[in-house]
Amino acid sequence: MSAPRSRWPAAARTPVGACAGLLLLAVLVLAVLAPVLWGDQASAVDTDAIQQGPSDAHLLGTDNLGRDIFCRVLVATRLSLLLAVTATALGVVLGLILGAVPSVLPRRAGRLITSVVDIAVAFPGLLLALFFAVIFGVGATGAVLAIGLAMAPAFARLTQTLSASVAGQDFVAAARTVGVGRIRLLTRHILPNIAEPLAVNATIGAGSSLLAFAGLSFLGLGIQAPDYDWGRLLGEGLGRINLTPAPALAPCVAVVVTGLAFNLFGEAAAAALGVRTLSRTTTGARPLSPLAPTASDRPDAEGQPVLAVEDLRVAFPGPAGWATPVRGVSFAVEAGEAVGVVGESGSGKSLTAMAVSRLIAPPAQVSAHRMDFTGTPLLGTDERELRRLLGTSLAMVFQDPMSSFNPVTGMGRQLAEVAEHHQGLSRRAAFARAVDRLRAVHVPAPERRARQYPHEFSGGMRQRAMIGMGLMGDPKLVIADEPTTALDVTVQRQVLRLLAEVREERGTALLLISHDITVVARTCDRVLVMYAGRIVEDLPAADLFTAARHPYTRALLAAVPDLETDRDRPLAVIPGRPPEPDRIPQGCAFAPRCPRADDHCRREDPEPVAHSIGHRIACWHPVRESTELVDENTRGGTA
Repeated sequence: MSAPRSRWPAAARTPVGACAGLLLLAVLVLAVLAPVLWGDQASAVDTDAIQQGPSDAHLLGTDNLGRDIFCRVLVATRLSLLLAVTATALGVVLGLILGAVPSVLPRRAGRLITSVVDIAVAFPGLLLALFFAVIFGVGATGAVLAIGLAMAPAFARLTQTLSASVAGQDFVAAARTVGVGRIRLLTRHILPNIAEPLAVNATIGAGSSLLAFAGLSFLGLGIQAPDYDWGRLLGEGLGRINLTPAPALAPCVAVVVTGLAFNLFGEAAAAALGVRTLSRTTTGARPLSPLAPTASDRPDAEGQPVLAVEDLRVAFPGPAGWATPVRGVSFAVEAGEAVGVVGESGSGKSLTAMAVSRLIAPPAQVSAHRMDFTGTPLLGTDERELRRLLGTSLAMVFQDPMSSFNPVTGMGRQLAEVAEHHQGLSRRAAFARAVDRLRAVHVPAPERRARQYPHEFSGGMRQRAMIGMGLMGDPKLVIADEPTTALDVTVQRQVLRLLAEVREERGTALLLISHDITVVARTCDRVLVMYAGRIVEDLPAADLFTAARHPYTRALLAAVPDLETDRDRPLAVIPGRPPEPDRIPQGCAFAPRCPRADDHCRREDPEPVAHSIGHRIACWHPVRESTELVDENTRGGTA
């Protein structure tokens, strides 16, 4: 997905990005002004000053016609940049077409183009440029076409890869379902979402194009007299390098510095668009919510919790101001404990998990009074240290593991990268450990499967491989976000049993996010019920069906059919819809849908209070008897 536009200036705020940006700006200004200021001096022939060395009159000396080399290097900036940018633009456009049309053309034609691109990518770019330069002939036009065509295969491969990653998203599937044509699907849904990665790589490619152009001109295949660029000036000065190196070194330095500026700015932009950080703010922070369970609240808690979250907030900018889909969430997960999080879509479950995992990127803002993992603050800790900690001690199991694996890299190699990067193992040792982890999560024939690609795994095996990737380190916490969605009941049971084995064998804590309240009740020790970005009830899983007291929790339970459900009556539903994150009503967010709500509920949001040991609830009118809410809803026709 494309990053927000407001993140682009972040590239210029880093030291590297700022220096590279200023250098690029200076080069662009020079390209505009140099021909105006020094054009006549660069073209002036002085037969009395032929091939002089550096002097006060000529800083870099003169050429074989007595022309000032320093002025010629400055004036050559415009043509050098213009041709490099033109060739890059040609390569990007051709690469975009070659990379995108296979998804529009019939399958056989698409495969033919993809095969041609794959073959072209196998050849070095400079070799391709020389090949095309011979075909198109010497001169600026031939060099532009040669370099542009040489760059196109790499951009085509990049476009194919990015398009494939976006094409699997749910919004693309929805567009196909409603009958959107291939061309419109490509231009409206896919290409806009890969524009920024292409722009970043084009910036880096411009530096390579500048170097390639200088190389062709140096060899006599590029710019021809009387025009000149840095490459041609370098070729002219090379013959005198033993007598005076300045005429050759000056254009060489110009090429290197400008190319380096393009590359560094592109790398800074890539880092700004791809980095995932948490912004810690204290503006508007509320006091710690009493919903947060502490060690003293539960008699079985021992020592420091693996994860401690207090007053977590996640906010996103929008047209009407900031929306806060997570509003003051507080909880703790003890070592070896399984905590389930349930609630309707949009309640903030996954955003809470992503905030804990530091997967929420700017411009979103994440703040918390406290968010510690194994005693280390997740907000404010050095990025490198935090990556090492999370890479070895935190495992994530996503809802769709297919989109979480690199489709062009073998499964074993992807698992091995974790051990290579975080544990310093050799390539062979890391791969052997990856095979062992696949075996530990019950993937059949792990040696063979480790050499296969993600698309060769079934959905259940990909989930197991995802768990195995988390086990490459020594995870203290496994966050499973809808790990059984779209799996049949048999595979669901296998995945849940595997998570239980990991907990039992390693003492690993588990944070399980699910829409299936029954699965959570059977798998977890404790259940957190979320609604509209807040935890409204926290209770032991064993007491969920008998002791839940929040009207929302009871409504969720009533909506779950079982073998005793009367099939002659409509299934129970919760009336209304959850509120939008930017339109949270005053008072209790559940009040518009709650049959027990009164004016007090609509006026003031309840703070969570302890109902019993290990049980907290945020409600002005909790259900006193387990059947009270169901009876009320049945009489009111809302259950």
